Amino acid sequence: MTQILDNLVALLSLEPIEENLFRGMSQDLGFRQLYGGQVLGQALSAASQTVEDARHVHSMHGYFLRPGDASMPVVYQVDRVRDGGSFSTRRVTAIQKGHPIFALSTSFQYDEEGFQHQIQMPEVVGPENLPTEQELKQRSAEQFPERLRDKLLYPKPIEIRPVTQNDPYDPLPGEPIKYLWLRADGKLPDVPALHKYLLAYASDFGFLTTAMLPHGRSVWQKDMQVATIDHSVWFHRNLRADEWLLYAIDSPWAGNGRGFVRGSFFNRAGELVASASQEGLIRHREDWA
Repeated sequence: MTQILDNLVALLSLEPIEENLFRGMSQDLGFRQLYGGQVLGQALSAASQTVEDARHVHSMHGYFLRPGDASMPVVYQVDRVRDGGSFSTRRVTAIQKGHPIFALSTSFQYDEEGFQHQIQMPEVVGPENLPTEQELKQRSAEQFPERLRDKLLYPKPIEIRPVTQNDPYDPLPGEPIKYLWLRADGKLPDVPALHKYLLAYASDFGFLTTAMLPHGRSVWQKDMQVATIDHSVWFHRNLRADEWLLYAIDSPWAGNGRGFVRGSFFNRAGELVASASQEGLIRHREDWA
């Protein structure tokens, strides 16, 4: 693994403090607030460490309650709700400064045989000849606020290659559809749970902003207030987060100051490995004022 990816794996590993209690360090991506994917991945890691290895996570549903502080660690308290014959359920509360900032419900299941079907993978260009997100940022680096520039241009542990591109500072209205190729930037150990933590972490990249595409708006515009309200991920099969995954995102609805998005993760074989959905605040500050 690269050092940057190694740091992310360590970030998601967590420190056990007491039974059902874990501490995670925070990652500063250039903003004072925590990146939502960090809390998603760490909360799933905390829950997974209280479940036997033979049961694998199949769903997680989280609510973002308060902004997190990227300069402080996060404490995760796990409630072992139930261990049934086939399923285990966990609730996780992420805490900073004595207050909950995030709440997660997640479920684990033994592998079993059953009926199978899936939607088809969209036909899009492969990742090999696409520029990376970091290369695209380099082209418009002078537009980034100076205080954020170094953080935004610093190498990232997740390599992202957008199929659909738009200027974040001067976006043109378009369809609420986005395609991203992504993978961990290095080889990961053969630990299935770790690959799911990484996917949960990456599932927040470029997600809610898809709901802004029809309106020609961007999170980088100062008159926009954008924040995640809730986020869900369903894991359909084991996956490799260090191999290319296509993240196919669409937004079927926006209104009442909120936007809704959904996404599908496909591997290169066309298998649907996970699905995600999110609702968030996309408020024009002047309208709210």
